[in-house]
Amino acid sequence: MEKPPIELWGDTPVKAGSKKRIRLEVGESYTGLSVRLPLLVWRAKEPGPVGFISSAVHGDEINGTGTIRELINNPGFTLTKGALILLPVVNIIGFERHSRYMPDRRDLNRAFPGSVTGSITSRLANLLTTEIIARCDFGIDLHTAAVRRTNFPNVRANMENPGCRDLAKAFGCELIVDQEGPAGSFRKCATELGCPTIILEAGEVWKVESLYLETALRGIRNCLAHLGMTDQAPIECPEPWVVNSTQWVRAGAGGFLQFHVAPGEFVEENQLIATNAGLLGLETELIYSPHSGVVIGMSTMPAVSPGDPVVHIAKVPQKDISKLEKAHDRQHEDSLEVRMREDLATNVHIVGVREESP
Repeated sequence: MEKPPIELWGDTPVKAGSKKRIRLEVGESYTGLSVRLPLLVWRAKEPGPVGFISSAVHGDEINGTGTIRELINNPGFTLTKGALILLPVVNIIGFERHSRYMPDRRDLNRAFPGSVTGSITSRLANLLTTEIIARCDFGIDLHTAAVRRTNFPNVRANMENPGCRDLAKAFGCELIVDQEGPAGSFRKCATELGCPTIILEAGEVWKVESLYLETALRGIRNCLAHLGMTDQAPIECPEPWVVNSTQWVRAGAGGFLQFHVAPGEFVEENQLIATNAGLLGLETELIYSPHSGVVIGMSTMPAVSPGDPVVHIAKVPQKDISKLEKAHDRQHEDSLEVRMREDLATNVHIVGVREESP
């Protein structure tokens, strides 16, 4: 793929040391009106890497939108080398409808690299591939959990790719999930086209959460410092641990849940994580963790039917659990990691853990 110049967008020039707001033509609405994708191109005075920071590939995942707006409006942040393409909302059509999906009910994050003659979803994916990915040397894509769920912050990256591995470690999350990404996803397509891309998963839809902003902005700053694009020193973070397997534990019966674990908490194999009961309190099911690990996602909806997701667990070998728990115990109570675990625990009602095992 021929690399378009960062200094020229159609007939619009972007000079070194300047910022330019660009609107890319996506297509037309049902009324025939133009639909355009807003982005900001920020060039430093000195040459260097070119990267994108994006949010809301799923139109309802707007925590990252708030993060990018904060980055744009932050007078204390300076870019000294290279360039950034900032996309607060990628799925602009879904965003307008407060929807995860495009209006044709397709998932934009399964449509890359797209096609210029395909569906509206495929055409938007193609535009992003040819106009954004093609210009960039790296990418950071910001996500949240799906509707009625919350995620403990984790970076997802293909750790076999050196560029992704370096970005993931520099970002500073406690947990890295080593996965290349689903077929057709933005980050997998970008990485395969020579633009190593990682994603942050944290928080909930339809919100801008203050600790998400703090986590994401810290990670972005650390990545840019690692790449030599800013004079600001990276912020010290805990040593990340890497997992390559996760599993959603699902309800086996309908009912109303009492949760016994919180996001970010370590669990052991056969530990009771939730009790499922009828509306009048009669227990129908005890839900146990099938393996040791850390809770990286939870349902925030206690009412479930059979097969509904309850808790998402990143698998950690039993021998490593005590080592990681000790690392947690050494964290200062004012650290972002501790505050994030405490904050996410307020999103669900946690009842004391029961002792019995299956």
